[in-house]
Amino acid sequence: MNDATRVNGPRHAVVIGAGAVGCVTAIEAVRAGLRVTLIEPETPGSPHATSYGNSGWLSTHSVIPPATPGAWRKVPGWLLDPMGPLAVRWRHLPQALPWLLRYLAAGWTEARVQRTADALRTMLVDAPALHRRLAQEAGVAELIEQRGLLHVYRSRQAFEAEALGWRVRARTGVQWEEWDAAELHRREPDLDPRYTLGIYVAEAGHCRDPGAYVAALARHAQLLGVRVVRAQATGFRIEGRRLRAVRLAGDEIACDAAAICAGARSAPLAAAAGSRVPLESERGYHVQITDAVRGPRTPMMVGEDKLVVHWMNGGLRAGGQVEIAGLAAPPDWRRADILFGHVSRMFTGLPPSAEAPNVQRWLGHRPSTPDGLPCIGPSAATRDVVLAFGHGHVGLGGSARTGRWVAQTLAGQDLDAVLRPFSPARFR
Repeated sequence: MNDATRVNGPRHAVVIGAGAVGCVTAIEAVRAGLRVTLIEPETPGSPHATSYGNSGWLSTHSVIPPATPGAWRKVPGWLLDPMGPLAVRWRHLPQALPWLLRYLAAGWTEARVQRTADALRTMLVDAPALHRRLAQEAGVAELIEQRGLLHVYRSRQAFEAEALGWRVRARTGVQWEEWDAAELHRREPDLDPRYTLGIYVAEAGHCRDPGAYVAALARHAQLLGVRVVRAQATGFRIEGRRLRAVRLAGDEIACDAAAICAGARSAPLAAAAGSRVPLESERGYHVQITDAVRGPRTPMMVGEDKLVVHWMNGGLRAGGQVEIAGLAAPPDWRRADILFGHVSRMFTGLPPSAEAPNVQRWLGHRPSTPDGLPCIGPSAATRDVVLAFGHGHVGLGGSARTGRWVAQTLAGQDLDAVLRPFSPARFR
């Protein structure tokens, strides 16, 4: 796969990474008339991939950055409570500190939060419709549902503590219904009566099996003519500000353009293309109860506990929380056990322990920038290399629109105005 293999014909694009963003990018690039090679060292949609175990939300209103005004007051708690909803491992603190400082600064004022929300809304607003089309084409239409998403609170005060976020969402065009205790429990009869308020966002959707969905997208890409190479990309050969090849271990693939869609492992590749991006893994856990008989009628989030609960094809899944500990640290399964405790208190009749044989635990790496916006756009070294990573908590939902944008950029279209809020150049 060296330069000698290069042939005349359509512009050849290499997509690095077969997660949700990479698979959609490959599909959309074929639609744009490109010849496409998809590089991935693992099996797409496998348990090793972040797409496999996420919460499946196609949330059009997940536009609030991780940090909001006043978040700095919570830093001591993050450091002192290793089991809190956002925890930082002490050993990783020196490495993560610059990222954390930028993280706090990005949400310092409501105006900054609003700018982030406005940008994310452009990426997420039609996510359910875009994914429904992709799933239909890939033969897995049943995996995408649009039954709305429900935020539940134990008190009016708990809801008001998140008032800034809902105020910002409203200004982006998000609409919702408020359910009082009677309406909430009429619609969600299995939910514990401690929850007294629901906020229902009808426009949002979810995926019933993110791993199977990404695997289906990868198969669909191959049927469209995408060549899949099982390998690890290591860098680029760039000459005169033009991309000549994507480097592999001991080999290379000649190409005209490339997209970096390698999730939490994208930063070294971006640096090889001249763009240094502060990327951190927001490690997320899930528990899945394979034979649960009670749970939510509507995909559900508990703001106070930072978890999402809903039905997957494999059972009842609870996912969420954030752990800042890097890519290499071993899992702390106590964090998954905390999620199990939360969901057990929400719904009765679940297994007595997270150690039960019908309870599965999983850890994945959310690729997160400190300002809550992904990096989408040309690299500093050449416009032939396009960055497409850093989606944090909205990677699955944002993948459909991101894939279209990246494919159009690979095909030579100028989307600089559209992509300005996401430009990697903001970190120079």
